[in-house]
Amino acid sequence: MSENSAPGTPATGSPAGSPAGSPASGITGRLYGVGLGPGDPSLMTVRAVRIIAEADVIAYHSARHGRSIARSIAAEHLRPDHIEEPLVYPVTTGTTDHPGGYQGAMDDFYAESAARLAVHLDAGRTVAVLAEGDPLFYGSYMHMHKRLAHRYPTEVVPGVTSVSAAAARLGTPLVEGEEVLTILPGTLPEEELTARLASADSAVVMKLGRTFPTVRRAVERSGRLADARYVERATMPGERTGALADIDPESVPYFSVAVLPSRVDAAPAPAARGEVVVVGTGPAGPLWLTPEARGELAAAQDLVGYTTYLDRVPVRPGQRRHPSDNKVESERAEFALDLARRGRRVAVVSSGDPGVFAMATAVLEVASKDPYREVPVRVLPGLTAANAAASRAGAPLGHDYAVISLSDRLKPWEVIAERLHAAAAADLVLALYNPGSRSRTWQVGKARELLLEHRAPDTPVVLGRDVGGPEESVRIVRLADLDPAQVDMRTILLIGSTQTVTVRRGEGDGEQIVWTPRRYPEA
Repeated sequence: MSENSAPGTPATGSPAGSPAGSPASGITGRLYGVGLGPGDPSLMTVRAVRIIAEADVIAYHSARHGRSIARSIAAEHLRPDHIEEPLVYPVTTGTTDHPGGYQGAMDDFYAESAARLAVHLDAGRTVAVLAEGDPLFYGSYMHMHKRLAHRYPTEVVPGVTSVSAAAARLGTPLVEGEEVLTILPGTLPEEELTARLASADSAVVMKLGRTFPTVRRAVERSGRLADARYVERATMPGERTGALADIDPESVPYFSVAVLPSRVDAAPAPAARGEVVVVGTGPAGPLWLTPEARGELAAAQDLVGYTTYLDRVPVRPGQRRHPSDNKVESERAEFALDLARRGRRVAVVSSGDPGVFAMATAVLEVASKDPYREVPVRVLPGLTAANAAASRAGAPLGHDYAVISLSDRLKPWEVIAERLHAAAAADLVLALYNPGSRSRTWQVGKARELLLEHRAPDTPVVLGRDVGGPEESVRIVRLADLDPAQVDMRTILLIGSTQTVTVRRGEGDGEQIVWTPRRYPEA
């Protein structure tokens, strides 16, 4: 295939010395996929007009009623001597008795349509397939392209898409700066649409029509309904624009889009009442951030959190950021709740899962007292450090396990030691958080001694440090060889049970993995 190549340039894959797909006796015609733009004939490119004028055959898709939007856009450029090839869909929104169902009917249709065009190409005729918008953007032309472009010289003439036309008609920036544009078909399941919209900077949802109620619910559930816009038949007769929330679902045609425009220069929408959302960001960067969490971080008016964790959240115009030290959880929670009492939408940023040795408890503890009892508080889960480290090592948490913090800053060491003994005696795998710091250097060594009273010296221990981050390190050592000097606050320890297995896979030294069987031998 050769896209946007000059006339006469052979497509890639052509046999040496002859045009692609040519019969033994002569030269074939050339295939063009011609983008017509969003509907206004004046938005066709000069190249598109020229190709149509010079073509022998004009092909276009239509429904069974025979009317073709593509043909109507190009009508003033059609000649009386053009050979027209209407490609009439066997089914659009109805049902079919084809043995292969809808997809089978469409596959046969595209194959038959390609065969009809191939007859003209083999006869040396130039074939222009008309396409609304851009030929390779949700267009029917691409089905001809996939079946013919490798056989004949081909050029694709790009066109203005409905996305660009909709943004232009709204007069609102679509994406700016470092924003990312997400384009979605409205035919996706509602949950998928909601998740993608919640995490999007800017978005356009195509193919509305019958999908509009689902799309509207997804936009509302993602918290984006207030700024969502609607565009119908952009640049065409009957064009309509407005707020998505105000559109009657019964009035929505297929040729319409929902637009979530740029958030740059648009302050986060105020909540009906203030609230605090405690957001789990996972153990490291954006790869482990859930779409729901990403959406709440983007929608917040204020971000509150430990400086290191706030630095992981992209800076957005109009948001206020309130960083603080790692040892002021209660003060941070009270500050966030005070902001919410004043009507602000506040996201408290927490690493990992906010309910695991993190900010959810601190916020809820303060929120359970006056004057904060009426402030709405939500907690959004995040991937835990234990799960992240376990995934890198294999499946050490495949059976029952206990999670214990070795930090004695908020509870006495005697309590920690008692819990270590109890969990080890129960033969639980252990996930040990907060194992050490500059001011706490002896706890790991003491924990190793306690565990060796219940575990064999060769019990596997996973040391996961900065998992998911730029300094990620995951090592597997024997319990007897666990060196406290190699452990800091960025490390999590996973201690195996009596059943946990360590294996090397592959040739030579291979990859070392750890897993804990789901079944005990006597079960």
